[in-house]
Amino acid sequence: MQPISYARHQFPPAVIQHAVWLYLRFTLSYRDVEDLLAERGLDVSYETIRRWVGKFGPVIARNLRRLRPRPSSHWHLDEMVVRINGRRMYLWRAVDDEGEVLEILIQRRRNKAAARKLIRKLLRKHGFAPTRITTDKLRSYGAAFKEIGLSAHHEQGVYENNQAEVSHQPLRRRERKMQRFKSPGSAQRFVSMHAATHNTFNIQRHLISRRTLSTFRARARTDWNAAATAA
Repeated sequence: MQPISYARHQFPPAVIQHAVWLYLRFTLSYRDVEDLLAERGLDVSYETIRRWVGKFGPVIARNLRRLRPRPSSHWHLDEMVVRINGRRMYLWRAVDDEGEVLEILIQRRRNKAAARKLIRKLLRKHGFAPTRITTDKLRSYGAAFKEIGLSAHHEQGVYENNQAEVSHQPLRRRERKMQRFKSPGSAQRFVSMHAATHNTFNIQRHLISRRTLSTFRARARTDWNAAATAA
């Protein structure tokens, strides 16, 4: 993992790590995080927190992704509309059948070229081809798979792709809290950080016992601490 240097910062690494964790883990604004830190006697401005997230968030996210196990071979692909600086754009998402976010890509188009770019990035990033892919009825997916030569079984249908549809919900809540994204670049950086954090702390608590939940929570916190460790 990439070590992180917190040198030349007024606050200790533990405070910086906690502020970044609060912002990425929960649906909070920078001002909300400022207020939570103030309750602990820490006088940190929301602008400082914003700079911390912009500087350390991407590195922590990369380290978290390296700690994740290999995803399953059943992928769900979907796209949703986002408004960025008044422009209509599309957020393409890929998740596996266990809810792990594999990739998020913001693009201007909803066509074959955009679908092809998402698939190629997925194959390059994860190093293997899926055995089954589920999508909605957008025909651009089939055309992109055929052009790439992807032989995975392709399922299409609205209800069959609920896994990807539900995966949009946490980001929709963040989009409303942030009063929409301001630019494609900043949106792409945020969704990448958010996805890595969400994967680490997304525990399906309704399917497990309280004892197992405590174990999973402790493991997620250990992974975060390892990803955010100072050099």
